[in-house]
Amino acid sequence: MSPFLDGFDLRRAALREVEINYAVAGEGPAVLLLHGHPQTHIVWRKIAPQLVAAGNTVVAPDLRGYGDSSKPESDADHLPFSKRVMAQDQIDLMAALGHDRFSVVGHDRGARVGHRLALDHPDAVERLVVLDIAPTLTMYERTDQDFATRYFWWFFLIQPYDFPERLIGADPAYFLRRHIAGQVKTEGAVEEEALQEYLRTYRDPATIHSICEDYRAAAGIDLDHDRADRAARVRAPLLAIWGAKGVVGETYDVLETWREKATDVRGGPLPCGHAIPEEAPEPLTEKLLSFFAEG
Repeated sequence: MSPFLDGFDLRRAALREVEINYAVAGEGPAVLLLHGHPQTHIVWRKIAPQLVAAGNTVVAPDLRGYGDSSKPESDADHLPFSKRVMAQDQIDLMAALGHDRFSVVGHDRGARVGHRLALDHPDAVERLVVLDIAPTLTMYERTDQDFATRYFWWFFLIQPYDFPERLIGADPAYFLRRHIAGQVKTEGAVEEEALQEYLRTYRDPATIHSICEDYRAAAGIDLDHDRADRAARVRAPLLAIWGAKGVVGETYDVLETWREKATDVRGGPLPCGHAIPEEAPEPLTEKLLSFFAEG
């Protein structure tokens, strides 16, 4: 049983290239929850049990490279950490669990995986929720000094191996705590027990390298894929939610950025920072259940 997601079983799935650690519970329509950086699947600890209680099957994996999932070797193009490959992991995982169609809720990096998943596998995604992001290509193309300063890790983590790996590895606890503290605007939202669980896997040099590869892919091959699909649109209904106190909400017209990428978009802010599942779990759960009920 999961020590963080009440009522969930922890399992491990051997897929074509990686093994994915995941938590699962419930019966009913399938919902896939995808975490971001620097978190793991436990970021959903305040949300997932409520989704199960409402009559859903909920699957919450650790993305490849994160948590207790595999940390595969990368390559010069960072393809193994492209969002296309990471999305394929989730298609394979859900297929192994018997789900060929499901809703996706992604936060941060997980939302970028969800965006790519909805583009590459439109028949699989019933509904898509993206939490506190604008599209990756949009954010890079509109980068200015303010954004680069406030989202410095987008430009630090992509530096060539092994510069960021060595610096983070010298004191991963300091980097992790400072990173989370800079994004969370609700005191006490991330309890020490959760921080220690994030740190347990963040201390692993393979995790640090994988995270850097995730960001290197985002600044390279992911942009190639996004540019090739510039005219493509997400067909699934899309709900965009952002933190009113976070950088994304203060920097972009979030709904407008997603209306450039999807055909059916709605959403709005919640009174919190970046870590919406941890800072505003109750209103987020209400919005998710309302959105799912539309289907």
